[in-house]
Amino acid sequence: MMKKTLFLLLLPLAGIAQQQQLDLPQAIRIALKNSLDIQLAKNDLEANTIFNNYGVAGGLPLVQATGTDVAQSSNVNQKLSTGTIIKRNGSSTNTLNTGVGASVLVYNGQRIVATKKRLATLEQMSKKDLDSMIINVVANVELTYYDIVRQQSYAATLQKSIDVSQQKLDIVKAKRDVGMSNDADLFQAQVDINTQQQALQSQQLVINQDKTALLRLLTLNPDSSIQIRDTIIVDRKLSLDTVLSSLQLHNPRLLAADLQIKVNELTERETAAQRYPSLSVNAGYDYNRTEAGAGNVLFNQNNGPYVGAGITIPIFNGTIYKRQQQVASIATYNAKIEKDIFTRDYTANAVKLWQAYTINLQQVATAVDNYNLSYRLLTLVLQRFQLGQATIIDVKTAQQSFENAGYLLVNLTYAAKAAEIQLKSLANMLDY
Repeated sequence: MMKKTLFLLLLPLAGIAQQQQLDLPQAIRIALKNSLDIQLAKNDLEANTIFNNYGVAGGLPLVQATGTDVAQSSNVNQKLSTGTIIKRNGSSTNTLNTGVGASVLVYNGQRIVATKKRLATLEQMSKKDLDSMIINVVANVELTYYDIVRQQSYAATLQKSIDVSQQKLDIVKAKRDVGMSNDADLFQAQVDINTQQQALQSQQLVINQDKTALLRLLTLNPDSSIQIRDTIIVDRKLSLDTVLSSLQLHNPRLLAADLQIKVNELTERETAAQRYPSLSVNAGYDYNRTEAGAGNVLFNQNNGPYVGAGITIPIFNGTIYKRQQQVASIATYNAKIEKDIFTRDYTANAVKLWQAYTINLQQVATAVDNYNLSYRLLTLVLQRFQLGQATIIDVKTAQQSFENAGYLLVNLTYAAKAAEIQLKSLANMLDY
């Protein structure tokens, strides 16, 4: 069972009890169901699946029927070999031609085979593009979801600091009532509360905007009310070797790049096939009939089946096919370079994310200690202030230290989690 480390527990803010509860698995399911980007990728896959057919590749017979019926009025003036002269104005003629024919391509340099394989590879590429889109959607949902948890955690820290400020204000009022404090301390305590409440309101705006961003990813009404109560749990079992190995084997973008190389190689074969002879077989049935009002032949009708074969041998076309093949070869080489670029960039990005992941995990342990110490310090200073052994400035300084420690803790925890999510995204190791 995979070990995980729990860093921070989020306490929900007051006033959202009526909001709809949303957890991460629910959010991912909704996003996968509603995502318009995923729907576009599915549509592209469906289109390429339809195109992946022998008929589109040119491997199926072509059957067609033709028919024409022409009526004509003309003036006839003929002199036959017998000496007979035929003259007639406005002579009508009717010609009917119909037929059904079929043609089958028997050989064209394996172009049909290459085209069919290319269409199948394009369908596979569409599947990888769909996988990549799903991973992106899941990763974005997780990053936004945990950012909300981060912002709410910091808001909880601010709320704790406000509670301390309220206690500080109550102490100042009590001291003032017995003549042990002045108005300056009272005003300062009230200003501190007002300032912190404004900071909490600003933080709530950040939370609301993050929720709107999450609702957009889920393709839900952006003004819907949702409540998120969760913790940031960072998986500490990741290893760089595992990530890099999975990246090479399972990253959809790299797999799609491999398929793009194959597509270009097949296109190269299709282009080369144009330089080979093409052999086709055709058969059909024709019916022709002509009726004339005047002339040497007044009626003519013929009908019957036919069968034949045709061959086309390209001899010279200005080196067009040769040059097209050379350009296709360059496209294949470029696809290999693009695959190398993807591999280089993704590997470098994985290493950078791994560095951030490990460093942030190391800093989180210290940040947790600082957070706990700063809270204990704040409690102690507040007690000393109540006993008259600390000033209001000492309390404010302790509050600032507590808020800064809370801010640093949630940011380091989120940074480690974000690095983990992005590493798993690159390696196709996300759970969904």
